[in-house]
Amino acid sequence: MLAPAVSAPTTLSSMLAAFVREHWRAYATAGLMLSCIAMMTVWIPRQVGHVVDDLVAGRLQGEALLRQLGLLVLAGLAVYLLRAGWRLTLFKASFRLGARLRTRLFARLALQSPTYFQAQRTGDLMALATNDIDTVEQAAGEAMLAGFDGTQTLLLVLAMMTIGIDWRLGLAALLPFPLMALAFWWISNHVHTAAQDSLTAFSGLNQQVQESLAGVRTVRALGLVDRSRRQFGDLAERAAEASFRSQRWEAAYEPAVGMTLGAATAIALAVGGWLVAQREITIGQLTAFTMYLGQLIWPMFAAGWVMSLLERGRAAWARLGPVLEAPLTLQDDGRTALAPDAALRAEHLGFSFGAAKRAALSDVSFTLPPGRTLGVVGPTGAGKSTLVRLLLRQAEPQAGRLTLGGVALPDLPLATLRSHIAWVPQEPFLFSATVAENIALARPEASAAEVEAAARLAAVHEDIARLPAGYGTEVGERGVTLSGGQRQRVAIARALLSNAPLLVLDDALSAVDTGTETAILDHLRELRSARPDRSVIVIAHRLSAVMEADEILVLRQGQVVERGTHAELLALGGWYASQWRYQQIEASLEAA
Repeated sequence: MLAPAVSAPTTLSSMLAAFVREHWRAYATAGLMLSCIAMMTVWIPRQVGHVVDDLVAGRLQGEALLRQLGLLVLAGLAVYLLRAGWRLTLFKASFRLGARLRTRLFARLALQSPTYFQAQRTGDLMALATNDIDTVEQAAGEAMLAGFDGTQTLLLVLAMMTIGIDWRLGLAALLPFPLMALAFWWISNHVHTAAQDSLTAFSGLNQQVQESLAGVRTVRALGLVDRSRRQFGDLAERAAEASFRSQRWEAAYEPAVGMTLGAATAIALAVGGWLVAQREITIGQLTAFTMYLGQLIWPMFAAGWVMSLLERGRAAWARLGPVLEAPLTLQDDGRTALAPDAALRAEHLGFSFGAAKRAALSDVSFTLPPGRTLGVVGPTGAGKSTLVRLLLRQAEPQAGRLTLGGVALPDLPLATLRSHIAWVPQEPFLFSATVAENIALARPEASAAEVEAAARLAAVHEDIARLPAGYGTEVGERGVTLSGGQRQRVAIARALLSNAPLLVLDDALSAVDTGTETAILDHLRELRSARPDRSVIVIAHRLSAVMEADEILVLRQGQVVERGTHAELLALGGWYASQWRYQQIEASLEAA
């Protein structure tokens, strides 16, 4: 399998050439079968011509006639078996190309940072992985071998027509073919444009389906079902119209072939009849010639089919190639090993989003030794989540650096960094699997007892027990069957089950009530006692979630404006103290 980091060929032809070189045995075997088919195909009309002449002359009858007919039947059967054989051989290779391209696309996208996906549409990427790769796969399989088969058959048939029968008759029959070549060139240009429009329309339709299904609750809640249905209908109509235009231009190949062969047949019969009358060719030779002319139908149709598939493949590769060649927004070239007990250190971090006038982070520094807890609080937009993005290497700091055990994060392999951190985001993502499988995502080998223990620590065990199938309940796409608080706690259980030395809770308690929050924090305290080497970063809006942290950072407008323990910050009388008093009053009013 090609490595994801290897850049893709810039053109469809170079990619196909590289693939054929790699799988030359399969293509050579299929080509050999096609050569045998072509030779038998041109032999059959010639043999029929001999049989006709022998019948007219009275030289062939009885057992000899049956023997000749048997040879023709065997030749037809051999052609059938060889055609089945080359298709099986070739398509097996072309399916490998589709699997490889999908694997390469997925691996490439997995290395891109969130910044890359902000400029991409999910529907487009899904269409690339399905429809576009299918189109390229057809170009590698059906188009290439059909082109080889058609070309080979064409050359052999033309040779038999001009050399084997009569060159004058052959040249006369070929007079309409230059006009067909011109028509093919004109049609193929329109097929390319139409195929691009069709693929783009399919991407738009895909995007609409993805967004509508992902936001189905919002669509229903806002009464937008009818509008969404109309939008989808419009997009479906456009996609159907684009596909129809593409198919209409592809269908134009057939009339061009039919008119050309019709004209060629008329010329052949006129000239051939005259040559028969002049006794320069026999009736059997004219019969064989007309059969050869009929055999040109396949090469001509193959030419149109191949050009159609290649133009569609070119259009698909024009969309797929740039994604495979897009520079990585996240480099993974670190090679340094990480010490088991690694302290996390931020040194004068600075980061800005695009052309924003104010920095999202500015001169942020802290140290988190193993086994300690760091709280990060601040108003909305203070830079808390940006700090997490830098820690997870979803973005790179523009000033300062982050180190683990004294090693800068870019110098660590991404796999090492991510195995070191268990992250619970603000909006946890659950897969369409059972509750147990979602919790055990980081440790698939975990036992049922370990999964349940993690769920109890996250205060979600009782909720799971009430589900129809308990831990075996399917949660649906994105965990749609669970509440927001349940999804958060399942995600916390998943993080607690992992062996990562650093646990990052990115406002992961925002959807639970204060009682559940207290229970989870108590369990985390117990876990910290059982595993003293695990560090924790708690990012929260509710200050009760960080009150027992060893150090608390207060961020405002991307800067650390206060730092210390809970008691020290209360004594300081700044933002933290005033926010604490406000939240305590709010909690007492809710309790009343």
